[in-house]
Amino acid sequence: MENLGSGSAEPQVIASGLVGSINSTPIAVRVDSYEAAEKKCISDVRRTFCLFVTFDLLFITLLWIIELNVNGGIQKQLEEEVMHYDYHRSFFDIFLLAVFRFAVLILAYAVCKLRHWWAIAITTLVSCAFLIAKVIISKLLSQGAFGYLLPIISFVLAWIETWLLDFKVLPQEAEEEKRHQSIMDASTRTPLMGPGPLSEGQFYSPPESLADSDEELLGDKHDPEKELVKPGT
Repeated sequence: MENLGSGSAEPQVIASGLVGSINSTPIAVRVDSYEAAEKKCISDVRRTFCLFVTFDLLFITLLWIIELNVNGGIQKQLEEEVMHYDYHRSFFDIFLLAVFRFAVLILAYAVCKLRHWWAIAITTLVSCAFLIAKVIISKLLSQGAFGYLLPIISFVLAWIETWLLDFKVLPQEAEEEKRHQSIMDASTRTPLMGPGPLSEGQFYSPPESLADSDEELLGDKHDPEKELVKPGT
């Protein structure tokens, strides 16, 4: 009886260990995946935002260089627009505005990794106010296509950056942080909520088949030792 009790207890321990390991494996895999994601310097969606900010600066720079080359040569126009800066006719300040957006946004969201919208709000407000004032006061509209193109593109890019950060970067990172926190809480509660000992009713040995009993009876009948031992001898 003791052997039978110990034999039934061993499968219970093994099965409970297997069930606990199966339940904890998905949570451990998720925790490892999130720990690997945390080791990244920057999230994928934030990296996309920073790439777009870089595109903003490069695109405005390219347009400004084309404007310089079209209006009489790069060297001559640089002297007129930079050395002899005129607010009413120069495009140099629009280029500086793109540099300002790039410096503030990269410093705030790539270097400092802020999770607030105040930096993008400042850059968008400054960009919109400056561009609207320049279009109203200056004489850019009389300088051909670039007088329309540079202010409009700069204005649109500033608002696209605001939309990306406010509707893509910050909500997605907040959702990932909540999911990570819930998985960490579940992983800490898993040992306390492990499966208890399984009942003996879940482990049973199948009854002996009739074929096995018949074979044993036949074996007893043909056993020569039993034939030699007869009653009364």
